[in-house]
Amino acid sequence: MIKIKAKKCKGVGKAIGYGCGKLTKYRKYGLGKSCCYASWLYSSENGKIELNKALNKVQKPRKELEALKKATKERKGLTTLLNSVKNICHKYIRERDKGKPCISCGTQWSSSFQAGHFYKSELFSTIRFNEHNINGQCEQCNLRKEGNESEYRVNLPLRIGNEKFEKLNHLASLEKKTDHKWDREKLKEIRKYYQEKIKKL
Repeated sequence: MIKIKAKKCKGVGKAIGYGCGKLTKYRKYGLGKSCCYASWLYSSENGKIELNKALNKVQKPRKELEALKKATKERKGLTTLLNSVKNICHKYIRERDKGKPCISCGTQWSSSFQAGHFYKSELFSTIRFNEHNINGQCEQCNLRKEGNESEYRVNLPLRIGNEKFEKLNHLASLEKKTDHKWDREKLKEIRKYYQEKIKKL
């Protein structure tokens, strides 16, 4: 076992000019850990820099964990809000199109009709909540025929008009040029919009 030799507390390197001269076995920058090292950390410029480095090193894992928790919480909150907007938007579509036949196959309306997208919501996020892109559709077309797009394409301009249909196509064409990310305020705005539309029905 190596014996640690006691030496005088006298600063070297970053701590030069500090020290009390006491004999000490445990030193850092030549300063005794039991006498002058702590004082140097808190009172000198170099010591404060060294202290901040040590604190940041200790706190880094905690800060990273807190940032991860915050990001996870925000992501969950955004997902919850997205689902809330989806529910109110689809509710409006079903109420608006009550009594109208399926947009694709023309089957007579029933209470099981769903809000079917012409441009798929998972592929065209910017027009996910566009009311002209969503219409009352039977379960057969929406689920089993994956939207029955060919018939949807024929009937959509007849229902919303050619001008709105062309505008919808234009918005869809811009999708690839848009790095779209939802923000909370925009989602709240859309939710409020559909809440007001439902009241007016």
